[in-house]
Amino acid sequence: MFDFKSAAQREKGRFLLRAWVAAAIVLVAFSLLGMRLWVLQVEEHEGLLQRADRNRTAVVPIAPRRGEIVDRNGEVLARNYLSYTLDVVPAEVDSIDRLLQELSKVVTLSPSSIRLFKRRVADSGRYNEVMLRNDLTDLEGAFFAAQAFRFPGVKLKARWVRQYPQGAVAAHVVGYVGRISEADLQVLDGQGELGNYRGTDIIGKQGVERAWEQTLHGTTGIESVEVTARGEPMRTLHRIDPEPGSDLVLSLDMRLQRIAEATFVGKRGALVAIDPQNGQILAYVSQPSFDPNLFVGGIDHESWRELNESEDVPLLNRPLLGTYPIGSTYKPFVALAALELGKRDAKTRIYDPGYFEMGNQRFRNAGSAAYGHVDMHKSLVVSSDTYYYSLAPEIGIDALHGFMKPFGFGQQTGIDLKGERTGVLPSTDWKRRAFRKPEQQRWFGGETVSAVIGQGYNAFTIMQLAQATSVLANGGRYYRPHLVMAAKDRHGNTRRIESLEPEHVIDIKPEHIKVVHDALIDVTKKGTARRAFAGAAYTAAGKTGTAQLFNLKGTKYRRDDVDERLRDHALFMGFAPAENPTIALAVLVENGGWGSETAAPIARTVMDAWLLQTEPDAVVTAP
Repeated sequence: MFDFKSAAQREKGRFLLRAWVAAAIVLVAFSLLGMRLWVLQVEEHEGLLQRADRNRTAVVPIAPRRGEIVDRNGEVLARNYLSYTLDVVPAEVDSIDRLLQELSKVVTLSPSSIRLFKRRVADSGRYNEVMLRNDLTDLEGAFFAAQAFRFPGVKLKARWVRQYPQGAVAAHVVGYVGRISEADLQVLDGQGELGNYRGTDIIGKQGVERAWEQTLHGTTGIESVEVTARGEPMRTLHRIDPEPGSDLVLSLDMRLQRIAEATFVGKRGALVAIDPQNGQILAYVSQPSFDPNLFVGGIDHESWRELNESEDVPLLNRPLLGTYPIGSTYKPFVALAALELGKRDAKTRIYDPGYFEMGNQRFRNAGSAAYGHVDMHKSLVVSSDTYYYSLAPEIGIDALHGFMKPFGFGQQTGIDLKGERTGVLPSTDWKRRAFRKPEQQRWFGGETVSAVIGQGYNAFTIMQLAQATSVLANGGRYYRPHLVMAAKDRHGNTRRIESLEPEHVIDIKPEHIKVVHDALIDVTKKGTARRAFAGAAYTAAGKTGTAQLFNLKGTKYRRDDVDERLRDHALFMGFAPAENPTIALAVLVENGGWGSETAAPIARTVMDAWLLQTEPDAVVTAP
């Protein structure tokens, strides 16, 4: 018989068990919720509060205005202007191609700007703001602002844009800015400057812009902004203004610079003019040049290819990076070495038959000219190679190296630009280090014969030749050549940067200096530079030079027989007024032929422009 009482009790027991289990689950669940609530309200309260605060505010870096660059008379070489730009955050855009297609209906987008933008996106990543278009007109800016809701991820901004109003004039001195690269970021990180560059997308790449980057950049400011859920700013909560970079005052004289560059039209070459009383660089020419404005927002492919593939190498900073044999412009320094080292008296004469023999080798004068009896004065005035050939075994290459080094030959001059090359001031030790095979490491006497006339292994920059000329002009005082004289902050305070004290003084007897100076004066009066300096209203001292590039192996050199790129380089070094020099310079015209015909007239033009304030069309040029 079925037991109804027992069945009811079992059902009651199961119900109670389910009830207890359900109650336990609910209790555990509420316990977990309580614990989480405790964690959120007590333990993580502060952190969550800050996160919540960050969700409604944004800290925006404010890029400082970059300092301007002016010449010694206040003429502007680099400045800034405010420009509207369109920036894109690729991660916030569904389709870049569709965006560009739609956006081109609102603002003008050239094919080159689109290519440049896509390259920047590839370099910068999807989450960074990438500039698509700069220099929007007011109308374009207003038109986009009215339709901005159609373009999420695209932002209209006002930015400081760098501009070089002089264009290609002095471009290698001023340099240019460009977009910050990964390599730049690594350098900034190593310098602890990364934070100061937040909000900045350009940095100095070349010239003064690069060498004086920290002075020009300034200090980044910050702005704390309340934003909407979509990240749109509502109001400013806190702001620290940026500190603009300091303006730089260069020693360059732009009037002289323009005249000097005009003398190089159709030529390739370099010129550096220095005030020998203090080391200030007055003119600095590297031709051909380029327009630095092309690089500011990122150079387009066509312009870069044109500059980079040009056989005239317009991007090469010739005074600083080009190394050349300097030919007979080396002779004044060799003559001084002979006097100072006691190897030859200035009055001692040698016979110059047009050549010098050493062993089985015969070294000829340029043009095979024979000058008869020659002392030191005449050797410089007529530029007798044989006179200097004969000095080679007497001085020796190592003694010559030791004498030339303090003048700056084969050394970095210390100019306030980056990347200066050292060149080669040969010695027996240099040759041992430069060549690997033992038979190549031996120094031969014939190599010294070539070295004393500025050929052979000699490879100097025009900056070095100009600096050595400046030191020779002022009697041995080595003032560090420099471009930047002072920095001005935003309050108008001027901080003088240049040092007007000589870095070192070469111990040279004044009577020896006088021997060389007198000879160099006669070079411009009755020597190889007489035509170029005919009728000069001041006394100039100088030396022409012709550096051989192509060996015709015994045959006579005829200009038209060799390719234009293999013709001799033309050089001139000099200073004026000879009694109290205020300008010393070095000129090189690549493949220009004779220094007296090509380089000396350029020097005359520049000296006249500086000393007499003449304009090029009023200057007497060599016939």
